Order: sequence, then C-alpha cells, then structure tokens
Amino acid sequence: MATKVTMEALSPTMEEGRLVKWLKNEGDTVAKGDLLAEVETDKAVMELTARGDGVLRARLAAEGDTRPVGDLLAIIAAKDENIDALLAKVPAAAAVPAAATSSAPAAPVAPAAPVAPAAPVAPAASVTPAAPVAPAAPVAPVAPAAPAPSAPATGNGGGRSRSSPLARRLATERGLDLSALAGSGPGGRVIRRDIEAAVSTELSGAPAAARAAEPASRTAAAGDFEDVPLTLIRKTIARRLAESNGPIPTFFLTADFDLTSVRELRTRMIALGDEFKVSYNDIILKAVATALSQHPEVNAHWLGNSIRHHHRVHLGMAVAVEDGLITPIIADADRKRISEIARDSRELAKRARERKLAPEEYTGATATVSNLGMFGIDEFTAIINPPEVAIFAIGAVGDVPVVIDGALAVRTRVRITMSCDHRAVDGATGARFMQTLRRLIENPLMLVF
Repeated sequence: MATKVTMEALSPTMEEGRLVKWLKNEGDTVAKGDLLAEVETDKAVMELTARGDGVLRARLAAEGDTRPVGDLLAIIAAKDENIDALLAKVPAAAAVPAAATSSAPAAPVAPAAPVAPAAPVAPAASVTPAAPVAPAAPVAPVAPAAPAPSAPATGNGGGRSRSSPLARRLATERGLDLSALAGSGPGGRVIRRDIEAAVSTELSGAPAAARAAEPASRTAAAGDFEDVPLTLIRKTIARRLAESNGPIPTFFLTADFDLTSVRELRTRMIALGDEFKVSYNDIILKAVATALSQHPEVNAHWLGNSIRHHHRVHLGMAVAVEDGLITPIIADADRKRISEIARDSRELAKRARERKLAPEEYTGATATVSNLGMFGIDEFTAIINPPEVAIFAIGAVGDVPVVIDGALAVRTRVRITMSCDHRAVDGATGARFMQTLRRLIENPLMLVF
C-alpha cells in the first residue's frame, strides 16, 4: 500500500518547513526508517524519515521549496503499484513545480498590458517603464520653475536635442549639457538612462574628491541593494518577538555584581585540569539557575488565566546562529555542577550553530539567559520569550575602579539586567530575586556545596 510522505511537524512550534536536500532519488528502494530528506524547521535542520517500505515513486517538492506542515512531499509505493488515483487527490502539490515554471513568463506580461495603451508612440514599448517613473505631479511644478532656455529643448528647433522632463531635471542637478548627449529614446530623445549612463562614465574617470561631492540622493538602481528572503528561523524570531514586545508589559532591573570571588574560583577550577575548564558565563548560568530554584514566582510561565510555577529549572541559553538566534536548554541546571553546565553549554552551542539540535533541546525553557559580553557590550535589555516571565541580559566582564570602605580599589565587575513580565512579576519580586542572585555570585562557594 502506498505511503504518503508529508511535511511533518518536526518541532512543537513548526508551521512550515523548507526542503533543504533530498537524500533519496525517484526509483530508489526505501525501507521504513530510512532518511529521505533534510528539512529546515523554524529552529534547526532536521531529518525526515520514511514511514513505510517500497520505492520512492514520486517527489512532489524541489530542494529549496517551503511547504506548510501536512503538505504532500513524496509518495512511496510498490514498484508496480498504480499511484495515479493518489496523485489525482493532491493536484496542487503535484502541479507546483510545473505551475511555477509555466506561470513564470506570464508574470512580467501581465503588467505590460495596461502600460502599452498608455504609451502614445508604439515604438516606445521598450521605454514605457520610464514614463511612470517620472510622476506627473512632482515634475509639473519643477518644469515651470526652470529657466526659459530649458523649454526649447523639448521642441524641434534651435538645433538642440529633444529630452524628457525628467532627463532635463537630472541633467540640471548633475551639471550635464543635454546637447552633448546622444539620446536613446524615440527619435533620439534624451531620457533618464542616458543621463545615468553619462554620469556613470564621468564618475569612472573622476577623482575620489569629485565623487564625494556628488549629491547623495539618487534613484536606487539594480545592484545598489539586495533583497534577502526571510529564513524560517528569522520569520519565527520576528513573530515571537512581536508577540512579546508589544503585548507584554515589561520593566527592567539592572545591577552591578562583583565577580572578584568568581574570578578566583574560576582560576582555581581551571588549574585542576580540562575537566574543570569553565567560563564566567558558566558560573553565572549556575547562579541564575540556583536563584530561580529559590524563586518559583520568577521560574514561571504566564498562561493567560493562570501562572505556572515550575519546580524544575530548565535554563534557556541564547546562542547566535548564522541567520538568527536559538535558545538551547540546559535541563535541571540548578542540580548540575558548574563543570557539567560548562560541558553542556559548549556542546549545545556547537550543535545549535550547526543546526543539529533535537526539538526537546530547544523547547520548554522556564527562563532564559542572554550574554553579549563577549562582544564588548556593557549593558543591554533582552526581550522576554513567552510564556516565560523573565530573561537575564549579561554584559561584559571587566576590571573597574570602585570605592570600598573609603579606599579606591580595582574589582572585576559585570552588569546584569533582568527583564520582567509585570503581569507575573512585581517590582519587589524581581528585586528580591536580584538580591539572591547577588548573594550567590559574590559568594560563589555557595554554588559549589
């Protein structure tokens, strides 16, 4: 019996997927559990497996296609099994590659239909796009304001070349002599592209100083910019942050923490060997997780009609990837040793950048930490990832002069900002959490025992 291969929901938040690569060709024998394709979800690149045995009879999506969850991608069936009836039930999926190809030429023809009647001169068909570019409304006031000599330029007399109003205006702005230009428009008329070509030629031989003096305002041409399509992860980031930054009433609590004792602890741990090689971030992660275990009102999710206080701490760790951000999770972070957190954070960050995380490794965080200190950012505010009610932004670690007992001293410090969902966390609640976090960070031996 034939088996449908559909776009599966490979993550809890996945709504669509992009087919990255087919691992099987049409005609290949397939066994249940075999890898069929690689699919980019909203968080990672996942593997799509076969749900039945047989031959891959038809592939109904091309590499690079984005399809919604549940859409048909392929059909697995016996070599001699008739799958026409099955294909007939899903004409849209089967016709997508052909339809896209056949409709491609029609796209540019469609707008040309209304444009053609608007052009008074038939040979100007290739120039008609330039007519709408010079809007009648803005140009009208410019023409009367121009000096009288520009008027004869539109006529046949005077031995001067014919030109469009837009070309005259551009020539005036750039100091070009219209009579010295050869027009490429109907009847030798000078049009915009002739002006742009002359400017381009002039600039190619002009000194850098002259080029710098050129007016900054210029119509963008092809090659001046690039439109980059949104990836699935960037679409998800945009949607999730819009869900957070607008509806969630957020306030921020920022405090400086003394890391001098943390620095000493880290130095001693590193001296014990590679097994205990930890970073400042690893120790701060442990401190945040421990504080969350003591403040379940912060280790919580906002559910609309209720607030869920979690008894386990699954700490999200924001990791920058090539085209966005992903938050792998250190499960039960409060119960792990600092060295275990260091090992987990390195491995999770590595697989996050490779887009190899499993769904359970980036969903279900109870709170999140984001660190931009390695980029030299002293302080910032992070956006809460709903339904979480708090996120912690870690700044750069550095030595700064401070006054202690009336004397100037140099101490290692870091600035941490807590973003709070005011619907679940009040100011005093957040402040008490930050007090606990300070006690743990500035007395790191409490994190060891």
